[in-house]
Amino acid sequence: MKTKTTSTRLRGFTLVELLVVIVIIAALAGLSAPMILRQQKAAARTEAISNAKQVGLALLEFDQEFGSFPDADTAETVADATGTSLTLSGNSSNDYFRQLIAYGIQSEDIFYTKTQYTREPDNVITTGNALEAGEVGFGYVMLDQSTGQNTSGNPGRPVLATPLLNAAEDWTFDPDPYGGKAVILKLDNSAEAPLIRDKDKYVTVGGGRTLQQTGEETVWGTATNPTLVAPEKRGG
Repeated sequence: MKTKTTSTRLRGFTLVELLVVIVIIAALAGLSAPMILRQQKAAARTEAISNAKQVGLALLEFDQEFGSFPDADTAETVADATGTSLTLSGNSSNDYFRQLIAYGIQSEDIFYTKTQYTREPDNVITTGNALEAGEVGFGYVMLDQSTGQNTSGNPGRPVLATPLLNAAEDWTFDPDPYGGKAVILKLDNSAEAPLIRDKDKYVTVGGGRTLQQTGEETVWGTATNPTLVAPEKRGG
């Protein structure tokens, strides 16, 4: 006995249905994009905080050995002690941080932060290649243009700061990389992520004072004029 079979043909999507699917996907992507961007900026901020603390530990060890954080005087001492041919002082934080490389830090990674002026470090620390332009994200805070801080100072004083606006030394910060926040490492090796003010791109500390503000009841007192040494930006 023969049985009658029927066959069905799968119907493809119509053009209208395809357009509806595309619109839905686009809408979902539009909703999720800001969340993904916020997560990326939070991750970059977390990385900067972690790296800042690692640099802070290296600075503390350096201070114990040489009596202060890297500056013009310790550059000569480090050169004599290590025999390095690296450039150890100059006009950028890259120059001063090379003293930490000469002293024993074997990686450039801890000096990196994600900013508009940096690139991923290549970890080549030979002469002429260590901490090249763009491989350092932190600005370095000194007591003046040639004198480094030391652990006897006020523990609330800033030591490292990122992301600087246009890698400048005017204490202004770029609100874009870390979602409107900066990353500041203090002398006691604590790190915080304060908000960047919209009106002037400054960062404030206790009492509404800016990081660089001096005078009575500030972390700097009346006898210090802190200097922010900026990193050398990529292509600069």
